[in-house]
Amino acid sequence: VCIRVAASAVNRADTLQRKGNYAPPPGSSQILGLEAAGVIEAVADDVTTLKPQQRVMALLGGGGYAQYVCVPAGHVLPVPTGMELHTAGGLMETWLTAFQLLHLVAGVKSGDRVLIHAGGSGVGLAAVQLAKAAGAIPLVTAGSDAKIAKAQSLGATAGYNRHNGSWATALKEQYPDGVQVVLDCVGGSYWQDNTEVLAVDGTWVVYGLMGGPSVEGPILGKILRKRLRVIGTTLRSRDVAYKAELVARFGREALPQLASGEFEVVIDRQYPIQEAAEAHRFVESNGSTGKVLLIVEAPVSKDEL
Repeated sequence: VCIRVAASAVNRADTLQRKGNYAPPPGSSQILGLEAAGVIEAVADDVTTLKPQQRVMALLGGGGYAQYVCVPAGHVLPVPTGMELHTAGGLMETWLTAFQLLHLVAGVKSGDRVLIHAGGSGVGLAAVQLAKAAGAIPLVTAGSDAKIAKAQSLGATAGYNRHNGSWATALKEQYPDGVQVVLDCVGGSYWQDNTEVLAVDGTWVVYGLMGGPSVEGPILGKILRKRLRVIGTTLRSRDVAYKAELVARFGREALPQLASGEFEVVIDRQYPIQEAAEAHRFVESNGSTGKVLLIVEAPVSKDEL
């Protein structure tokens, strides 16, 4: 499927790739951009579920910061009726990451307490809503009271500002039995607190290393004593078939709530693609709540709004 791009978004992986710290998977575009929304320009002869001029959003291995992008049809979903096309440009990477972490990796169950680090990020706010919809109890850490308030407005039961003392101590005072799942994009600097708050037989999912990759200390003893599962995962490096299955399941299980407005795609702000450098600086400042969009093309007709 060839898509005329209306909008993409800034993800942490884009900022790392720009610095030379995150090489694209083999065969992926060297151009930044892991998601996009736009209008289909053309489809291959064997594609029967999508058609030209249809509003769509796509999960990409790269290439979203462009006017056109080509993507396997299985990695594309229709933009829900009523959703602005630009908003959809910040949906796929974020929401599919959160959906994968909860359902395919952690295997979240109703009643589980799920601790979501960076709870004011795009992935964090998506995970809050998906966890709540699954019957779990979402808890968040974040760097400001405003981010915590936004997460709570979307369903987080409690939030802990990492600048206001030990979030692990505060969580354990509120929930002495700990949490069943931790979704961790921080990594090394949080290992002690994560192992402290995880319940016996808990699951620690590592999907980012914003706090560094190194761990020093008796981590293995804590993992052993609590029988913890530690799972590392990324989405970008998954194969075409895996991503297609993930997109299809997400389309069945989460797209209806996005279409109905039950789920909210939180957009902090948007920049024209020509100001991508400034957009990256803002994301790297940790000031955003939700997604930062890059506008490639303004809607060209009322039907594309």
